Amino acid sequence: MPESLEDLVDLLDLEMIDVDLFRGRQPETALQRVFGGQVLGQALAAAARTVEPERIVHSLHGYFLRPGDTGVPIVYRPEPTRDGKTFSSRRVVASQHGQPIFYMSASFQRPEPGLDHQDPTPDDLVPPEEAPTLASVLEAASSRKADDWNREWAALDVRLAGVTGRQFWIRAAGKLSDEPSLHACVLAYASDLTLLGASLLPHGLIIGDRRIQPASLDHALWFHRPFRADEWLLYDQASPSASGARGFATGRLFTEDGRLIASVAQEGLIRPIGLDLDEDENDA
Repeated sequence: MPESLEDLVDLLDLEMIDVDLFRGRQPETALQRVFGGQVLGQALAAAARTVEPERIVHSLHGYFLRPGDTGVPIVYRPEPTRDGKTFSSRRVVASQHGQPIFYMSASFQRPEPGLDHQDPTPDDLVPPEEAPTLASVLEAASSRKADDWNREWAALDVRLAGVTGRQFWIRAAGKLSDEPSLHACVLAYASDLTLLGASLLPHGLIIGDRRIQPASLDHALWFHRPFRADEWLLYDQASPSASGARGFATGRLFTEDGRLIASVAQEGLIRPIGLDLDEDENDA
């Protein structure tokens, strides 16, 4: 995982190796496969490089096809599928060793006025300045020290916002430039960090539990309103269903002053390994 916010920004600054062809480097990591949020962020960065700067991403849908190899760079090929008067769409293929590991479709829009409404912000939250860090919470619930968790998430500041474990405060761990596409890429990276864990909470498990094999399968993200990823965002999460060794989770992201800026949906693998399940749990 990136060792700092600066390292994450460098990861998102892709090398252009040909027309509509980019290469993303890998961070130093102890992980056995590439973190899904890194692929999301880099694929979005590749797509954004081929779109007029005034067109802002409003949605992306990605499928994780193969585990990413942390030892070699990832090549991203964005396809310019459509450029209309208001919208642009791109399809991105991420590849390693001559095989696709990830597909993403993204849509960009020129800003325009329209109808406006949103859900209210959840109540009874711990303010971010008073909230415990997620690393300290996970240290208490696992055998890993807080420093180990902090090293993996060094690019982000993540704190527990509610007692249920479904709400987090997140922000980049430092100041970002004013470029909107960078904030979108950082949010795409962060959106994959805790979401799958929401599907484990009803079963009394956490994402680092060695009895579970986790992996992102697909990920969708909708951007509703302007935001900054280096300011506090509330990540409100829920898991409507888990079955067939897959967990489904949704998330809403609010600014600290209550604006709904993005929505997320994800299905991931949560395969039990040596975990005793009764029939009721299997059918949950």
